[in-house]
Amino acid sequence: MNRIWSTAAVEFRIAMRNRWVAIAVLLMVVFALVLAAAGAAPTGDIGADRLSVIVASLTSLAVYLVPLIALLMSFDAIAGEVERGTLPLLLTYPVSRAQVLAGKLLAHLAILTLAVCAGYGAAAAAAFWMDPASAAGLPALLRLVASSVLLGATFLGAGYALSALARRPSGAAGLAVGLWLGAVVLYDLVLLALVVSDGGGALTTQALPVALLANPADAFRLFNLAAAGASAAAGGMGGAASAIPLWQSALSVALWPLLALGLAIAAFRKVTP
Repeated sequence: MNRIWSTAAVEFRIAMRNRWVAIAVLLMVVFALVLAAAGAAPTGDIGADRLSVIVASLTSLAVYLVPLIALLMSFDAIAGEVERGTLPLLLTYPVSRAQVLAGKLLAHLAILTLAVCAGYGAAAAAAFWMDPASAAGLPALLRLVASSVLLGATFLGAGYALSALARRPSGAAGLAVGLWLGAVVLYDLVLLALVVSDGGGALTTQALPVALLANPADAFRLFNLAAAGASAAAGGMGGAASAIPLWQSALSVALWPLLALGLAIAAFRKVTP
């Protein structure tokens, strides 16, 4: 365990030197405050407290921004070591490859958690300043924080796997962008097209819930919309959130980080110095 913590400490110092901590925190705080100001308009229409509605808006922010930050931090975790020629030296230490990845994951997850807490905390402070009754939305905010960290862990693991497969930072960056576009943007567009063409048939009623749970970004969104009291503020996804049991989306959110890290370890073991 000491070896994992030592690796994590080194990775965190590198991230501090590369200003990843400041960049991640700044992005989350700026976008969260913008949504806190603009996303609370429907509170009077749906009868929810301001913080619950802001949480629904923050869910839409997190599903795009958290995976992007995670992939930007992780895409060169292995490929960068290969390009710089430091991987052979790293592997001479009495640290297994799984421990190396675990250390990197701890450091990057600490940065992501700091950014998430800073961004959501700023939005919550704005909500309480505008509406003292926002305390009712605190459970939804805490669920959002925890699930955002798990979503980030999923894409950190995916980034490590892509980095190990590409073995060059430029190739890993291209794969990371492709993964983000595919999982966060194009996946839902394809599902929407299939649902429209199906016209309420078996694809919509049976295959769609499975397809949504199979995507970590969609499972994250469904979990938070189903658990929060302001699902209606999120539009069409609210209907899907109410149709899928909460435990299923929660299970998907919890299992994806383990699966992603397992894939990363398997890919890293095939990398030769």
